[in-house]
Amino acid sequence: MSDPDRGPVQVPAEPEAGPGARVRRARPGGGRRLGAALAVLAVAVGGTVWALGPFGDNGPDAKHPAAQGPTTVEVSTGSCGRGWSGGTAGPQVFALRNTSSTAAEVDLTDPATGAVYGEIEGLAPGTTREMRVALGGGSYAFKCLPDDADAVTGPTVNVTGARTGAGAAAVPVTQHDLIPVALAYQRWITSKTVELADRTDELKRAVDDGDLDAARSAWLPAHLVYARMGAAYDAFGDADAAINGSGPAPADAEGARDFEGFHRVEYGLWHGESAASLRAHADRLARAVHALRDSWPQVRLDPAQLGLRAHEILEATAQSELTGRTDYGSGTSLATARANLDGTRELLSLLRPLLSTRYPGLPQLDTWLDRTQHTLDGFAGGGRWTPLDRLGRPDRQRLNSDIGQTVELLAPVATICDVRRTT
Repeated sequence: MSDPDRGPVQVPAEPEAGPGARVRRARPGGGRRLGAALAVLAVAVGGTVWALGPFGDNGPDAKHPAAQGPTTVEVSTGSCGRGWSGGTAGPQVFALRNTSSTAAEVDLTDPATGAVYGEIEGLAPGTTREMRVALGGGSYAFKCLPDDADAVTGPTVNVTGARTGAGAAAVPVTQHDLIPVALAYQRWITSKTVELADRTDELKRAVDDGDLDAARSAWLPAHLVYARMGAAYDAFGDADAAINGSGPAPADAEGARDFEGFHRVEYGLWHGESAASLRAHADRLARAVHALRDSWPQVRLDPAQLGLRAHEILEATAQSELTGRTDYGSGTSLATARANLDGTRELLSLLRPLLSTRYPGLPQLDTWLDRTQHTLDGFAGGGRWTPLDRLGRPDRQRLNSDIGQTVELLAPVATICDVRRTT
């Protein structure tokens, strides 16, 4: 049994989880927009798109023809790519000018494979933005994708020099590529909603029976099932807030009126509330969970959101579980973080066939996922989890570092799986 006064919590044995678009709406309570980006490793900085690949032996500031100024390239349906006739391998700077009357996207591609080296979105008529990329020797072409019109590929241009040293590139992921992933993940979530309902019923029965020790033992297994389902939260709609809304700051929870779900029950169980006062909260939680289970078969996941969700799960973990914002007394934030990691692995296992040929950093990501799991597992022993506020400074630093690095390596997953136009 666990001590209601914030001692380590006794947890029954939990089965391990399975191994491990443009999306602009972040998961409620966490996430960030990744922005217009290169297909693998790029970020938008102001109006410039940077491709984050190697810039040669001497780095991005080395002397190179690109240092003499950008090459102006025209973006339009009639003259896409005009202005660039080739060059030498290494860093390149292009000033992309939209001379048409409509906004357009523009990609720098390998014309043989369709792999994208650089991308700019939403280039308005009459405007110019810079794209910076590192190119190896080979053939390239700009592709212009105007709004409400077919894509146009410009002339193929040859770059001389070694093929090594090019920045990252990837073949675009399409909606059709992601549909099988979405269907498989939908089926997995279906099984989890059934498990969630069963676990929540156990929690409700314990509260109804007035057995608060049993309720405290049942609370975490139920909550961890929900924590593993993190990539689907956005599709749950209002059910997410009813089941797992974080409500007020833990210190202010006592006076909250509209505070429900797992965390409301948690607060009562670990702050001396009676079983009678918790029955209504446990009942509302169970009804919300059963409603989700019953309605889920009619929900359809948006395939284009899956890559972003893979990144957001652990990003939200760093913002919430690792800060204590979602600890309402049980001291089980690290158990939730571990369940969130399981949820990330589950989604990555389904995305892996798309990532294996597009993301060179995937083995490194796997290494850091394993490292983070090992770190988290070190805070559990004998069925108990160490409360976050009892970690020493070295443990906190190691945990923050592991999660932070893993989140950084997950960011390209969201970018790669951002659905892009190809026609």
